[in-house]
Amino acid sequence: MEELRRVLNGLPDQPRVVASGNFATPWQLLEEVDRLLPTYRLSVLNAQHGIPDREGVELETSFVGVGMRSSPRLHYFPSRLSLVPTLFARANPPDVVLLHTSLPRDGKVSLGTEVNILPSAIEAVRRRGGVVGAQANRLMPYTFGDAEIDLDDVDVLVEVDAALASPPEVCLDEASARIGELVAGRVHDGATLQAGIGAVPDATLGALQHRRGLRVWTEMFSDSVLELERTGALDTDTPITTSFLFGSPELYAWVDGNPRVRMARTETTNDPARIARNTAMTSVNTALQVDLFGQANASRIGAKIYSGFGGQTDFIVGALHSRGGQAMIALRSWHPRADRSTIVPLVDEPVTSFQMTAVVTEQGVAEVFGHDQKSQARHLIEHAAHPSVREELWEEAHALSLA
Repeated sequence: MEELRRVLNGLPDQPRVVASGNFATPWQLLEEVDRLLPTYRLSVLNAQHGIPDREGVELETSFVGVGMRSSPRLHYFPSRLSLVPTLFARANPPDVVLLHTSLPRDGKVSLGTEVNILPSAIEAVRRRGGVVGAQANRLMPYTFGDAEIDLDDVDVLVEVDAALASPPEVCLDEASARIGELVAGRVHDGATLQAGIGAVPDATLGALQHRRGLRVWTEMFSDSVLELERTGALDTDTPITTSFLFGSPELYAWVDGNPRVRMARTETTNDPARIARNTAMTSVNTALQVDLFGQANASRIGAKIYSGFGGQTDFIVGALHSRGGQAMIALRSWHPRADRSTIVPLVDEPVTSFQMTAVVTEQGVAEVFGHDQKSQARHLIEHAAHPSVREELWEEAHALSLA
């Protein structure tokens, strides 16, 4: 770590440190940087529990994770995920980039499970003459595409032996299974899929194992894509394209050195124009609320930022412009924790996205795109809302001139 101390000398006051996010945080390297720098700005996407959060550290992100959500030092930068690299190039240039990589191989290291916005961060910090540090882990899989980084672009490399995080086993409840079944029923052979992690995506992809010729172009994926591969549902002539992944040790072993998996930077995976080029692009996202105008809130609770735009807006726009494409919002009709309907008259939070193809709950499928606003509202009330609130929603629909 003495080399790290040396390269950090001469940085400006309160330098901006960008670190691998999601579930690829370079914990050991970040801990040492936190010890060496009394003050700095830390930029992490979807930061997990345990990141430095103390006086002297200002937290920055465009997608809030549990590690930043309650911090009084949080600075949230609203941005589509596809445009976060532009922030590095213009408004928020980094001085230090910390990576979690594989061990070196043939003069390169791989970003492994997390590519995302990191290539753009590396390019931006190189233009400024800043520092790139890599925590090279024996257990990090070696993935290809934009994941590969020349060792010449790394100033400090520290070898570690640290287990990679994996998600807890998801319990597939009756509501999630029903939603997944309804979504899967709209997907045909040869479609291109975008879905994340959780009970509903797992249920959806699990119900597609009998399909054939499916393709995957997504922001991230988990073990459910591996199951599609094993059951022969995927088109083996088309690479599986993603920007990051999170799953079991078995998934990590599968992607290690696997040319079928193409890791791509965010500017590629989340570019609506590129998304639209995929045939029958099928985007499945979720939300906290959807209102009778077809507006979704997926990022705020009580006006406080909970997550962010993420890739939802990128994929909804891209899917709607795809030949045969569709963009679905899938959610429960009733929020169990808040004990309230997720279909509401009018969202009282800033809107994350709108104009999806359909809204899917365990109650059914509400067709949205291509219908006038009164029909949209009627479909949402009759096919997506929980029966206990439908009468109230009809009253509100009349007041909003939607009925």
